[in-house]
Amino acid sequence: MGKVKGFMEYQRALPADREPLERIKDWQEFHKEMAPAELQKQGARCMDCGTPYCHTGFMLSGMTSGCPIHNLIPEWNDYIYNGFWREAYDRLIKTNNFPEFTGRVCPAPCEGSCVLGIIELPVTIKNIECSIIEHAFAEGWVEPKKILHRTGKRVAVVGSGPAGLACADQLNKAGHSVTVFERDNRFGGLMMYGIPNMKLDKKLVVERRIDLMKQEGINFVESTEVGRDYPADKLLEEFDAVVLCTGATKPRNLAEEGRELQGIHFAMDFLRSSTKAMLDESAPVLSAFDKNVVVIGGGDTGTDCVATSLRQGCKSVLQLEIMPKPHLDRQLDNPWPEWPKTFKVDYGQEEAAFMQGDDPRKYSMMTKKFLADEKGALQAVEVSRVEWVRDNGHFAPQPVAGTEQIIPAELVLLAMGFIGPEEHLLQQLQVLQDERSNIKATDKTYHTNRERIFAAGDARRGQSLVVWAILEGRSAARECDRFLMGYTSLP
Repeated sequence: MGKVKGFMEYQRALPADREPLERIKDWQEFHKEMAPAELQKQGARCMDCGTPYCHTGFMLSGMTSGCPIHNLIPEWNDYIYNGFWREAYDRLIKTNNFPEFTGRVCPAPCEGSCVLGIIELPVTIKNIECSIIEHAFAEGWVEPKKILHRTGKRVAVVGSGPAGLACADQLNKAGHSVTVFERDNRFGGLMMYGIPNMKLDKKLVVERRIDLMKQEGINFVESTEVGRDYPADKLLEEFDAVVLCTGATKPRNLAEEGRELQGIHFAMDFLRSSTKAMLDESAPVLSAFDKNVVVIGGGDTGTDCVATSLRQGCKSVLQLEIMPKPHLDRQLDNPWPEWPKTFKVDYGQEEAAFMQGDDPRKYSMMTKKFLADEKGALQAVEVSRVEWVRDNGHFAPQPVAGTEQIIPAELVLLAMGFIGPEEHLLQQLQVLQDERSNIKATDKTYHTNRERIFAAGDARRGQSLVVWAILEGRSAARECDRFLMGYTSLP
């Protein structure tokens, strides 16, 4: 696996990104490609581990450790080191339907659990993965596969995010006739309208994969919301099985004084509006132009709001996080192979630092209320610092008296995550929900309380990563196939 002592000879290296002051002028992807010879060196760093935790994929201390879809990482790293690109591609797609998605937007828990990471910087798994699939597309190896046998069974997949697409792809390979319903005017779910174009190109990457799936025989129905545009009870009349992959799209709110003021929006509404306007210039846009922007919440969505605000020409942007600033290195209570809770600078923060002279994030900050001007429009946010203290055995944030401050803001974006799936369709289908409001379906069968209805993705497990959604879609497809046929050959 890789080169003997390769990790001792070569240092971790990533391809250069476009310069921040250049890339904020457009919506194109900001990563550059790495030369094949350099990629071989990075593949050479993959050690002959006794136990390669990178592809174990399990939850540890409430965080993802390793690759949930069990990518055969050491194997394709070895192939890349030896220059066998076709073999690397063949191994990659055995476990991952869409490596072009995960290679761009996955936070790479595989790298967080890389054995080399104990003593050195981990192997650049994510970049190698993305390079393999893009090389495969360039060489023409990624072709629509002809389905030789059809079972006569019809399956409806509701939702075209990563879980829905993975489920549809697998069921189609099994020979079933699959129809994917999407309420938006374009397919991809979160990957289309929730992730900005500079991280995941819509036409060159997302639509490229959708077009391929269409050629393989999957039927896609856009601008159709099941339960509103398409009667819910009609699903079970026209299809032999249904898989719900609707996502966890209910955003977490912030019920502080002044929340009703105009100018306070959920992050996904902002990002969706921006991408729609980029793809269709006639679409209305929720703009940050010439405004002081405050993003409340961290994570990838908060970063995307920062980067999008800069590209729209905001006056300034700040990002408030209620958690303390992470340490630079792993702490004793965060050992390998847990996901490293260490300080990281993502693309949006890097861009803001270049534009404003400093990282836009302010840590241990709590929002107290929103302030209006004399005309009733949002003009500022009142915040205070917090300390995390133990309360009944749990740590909780407590405001620090005397640390209150007013931050100018004409636009506030709430990026605090999601609390579960929307419920109107579930109620119409009489599908049960668990105590967290997610669709109730077991990890083993993905079956809901309704006989022919399955569930997968964030709608079932709660807000999570794209790679978990792909695993969920694959797993639900396997169990749906078993239900329809009495057996299954799907992995």
